[in-house]
Amino acid sequence: MINIPKGTKDVVPDAAYKWHYLEDVVRKTAAEFGFKEIRTPTFEHTELFLRGVGETTDIVNKEMYTFTDKGDRSITLKPEGTAGVARAYIENCLGDMPQPVKMYYLTPVFRYERPQAGRLREHHQFGVELYGSASPYADAEVMLVAKTLFDKLGLTEPVLNINSIGCPECRKKYNAALKEYLAGNIDKMCASCRERFDKNPLRILDCKEPGCKAITASAPKTLEYLCDDCRAHFEKLQSILSSAGVEFRVNPSVVRGLDYYTGTVFEFISSAIGAQGTVCGGGRYNNLVSEVGGKPTPAVGFGMGLERLIMILENLNLYLGEPETPTIYIAPTSEAEAEAAFSVVGELRKKGVSAECDIMGRSLKAQMKYAGKRGYAFVAVMGADEINSGKIKIKRMSDGVETECAISDIAEVLR
Repeated sequence: MINIPKGTKDVVPDAAYKWHYLEDVVRKTAAEFGFKEIRTPTFEHTELFLRGVGETTDIVNKEMYTFTDKGDRSITLKPEGTAGVARAYIENCLGDMPQPVKMYYLTPVFRYERPQAGRLREHHQFGVELYGSASPYADAEVMLVAKTLFDKLGLTEPVLNINSIGCPECRKKYNAALKEYLAGNIDKMCASCRERFDKNPLRILDCKEPGCKAITASAPKTLEYLCDDCRAHFEKLQSILSSAGVEFRVNPSVVRGLDYYTGTVFEFISSAIGAQGTVCGGGRYNNLVSEVGGKPTPAVGFGMGLERLIMILENLNLYLGEPETPTIYIAPTSEAEAEAAFSVVGELRKKGVSAECDIMGRSLKAQMKYAGKRGYAFVAVMGADEINSGKIKIKRMSDGVETECAISDIAEVLR
């Protein structure tokens, strides 16, 4: 037997309805905020992620699925959604559209990492991207998309944590202060942190190693080194969120794990799957479009793991839709009536009715057992008498009530 690869998961038919429900709520929520769907390829040129996500990130260093194709090109399965959207924004001249351009995606992403609760090597993300606005109102709007989605799902538990990591000018001053603080302890930190010390010291704050976290716990905070513009932006964002009635916590430890972030960063953090975990994370990436070859364009957005979100909803016993219940089963009493039953089912489907008949050669008793297990709302038995008279009895399975009607009127009766 060939088993499923580690870090992947099948969604079997009896569980797919949960995904249908969640994706439907996601699409409706995004539409309410004026976001339209964008679909980008499952794989991109590796250079896109090296330039966009950053060579010092764990994603690029450790987690990407990269291969050389038959044209000797380096190709990578996308490990996140934002870089591909930035590439599409440039390549499809979306900057020529009225600004802001508001997009969302539902996409698989691929990361070679240790599988954990709600995070697989292939998992799925909902993300929003807002291009063209540098306003803190844009920051607040993308946060409200996530908050509104959580509210619709009945999920009040995730807490919004916000921070600012400043612009490149702020970062220079902060990186100098951070390196000065870390210099005496860097030899005690993990190999990744030692490598990041010179290349990108801010990434050290995102390290999950207990020893490294203990050292960085008292490190200088990015908020202490913001320039006047970045500080004003962050303070205005807090005012907007407060006016909108959105509860939040300023959390200096939120820095996000991708190099393209600038200024505002945020996470919605939940403890519904054990240890605290991020269910949604995002922020500003005002330099990303120019870094991958476009004109300078302010941008802000987030990504949200759907497997993790479904797990939280299940753990809290929140509504995740209902299994699709088939409508009617037409049971021929023998092989002689099977063709007629097949034709009736075909006509019902043309009229939008979910209908099925026997294709296994089962006895009538076995068909009734099958229809019960499948959860059909109605069952009708078709024998020679029904075919000759043109009339049939429809039995409602919930209470056993039978209704007689013309075979040609079944769809109307069911409605």
